[in-house]
Amino acid sequence: MNENRVARPGDKRPAATAGTGAWRAPTGTDQVALWASARVTELIGDQRQPVPAYGTQEWQQLGTNDQRRFAAVLTAAELWRQYGDEDALLAWFKEASAPHAPIAERRTLAELDALAQPRPTRPVQASEGWPPVAIPGRPGWYRCLRDGRQVDVQKRQVAA
Repeated sequence: MNENRVARPGDKRPAATAGTGAWRAPTGTDQVALWASARVTELIGDQRQPVPAYGTQEWQQLGTNDQRRFAAVLTAAELWRQYGDEDALLAWFKEASAPHAPIAERRTLAELDALAQPRPTRPVQASEGWPPVAIPGRPGWYRCLRDGRQVDVQKRQVAA
């Protein structure tokens, strides 16, 4: 028999619905989840019969007026709202369970610290065929290449 069921107030057993075995009664501030849980609780009432997963053979055999039928639909809709597309969820599981590099092959903290150190600055150097380069820390001054030499000039002299 299907042990999946809906959580009810005061129930001490773990809750699961729609054949997942993972859904729990909502807590916190998710108003939609709280509303859905209250509606399912109202539909089920004191019944101790399990709610079959939406679309299963057991669900299809329920009468059209059976409250468990709508409870399964509501639960499936809420699971879809919370967890989305099954394919996307399976892709996430595949990525999360992908093998990772062994710890011995990963960089050490010392290696990561060394990589994070700032590199020495490179001097500003103008190049042939390129426009003048602004000199850091000297507003209005540019370095350009004239007759094969690096020359610092003010902005008004750059065009000359």
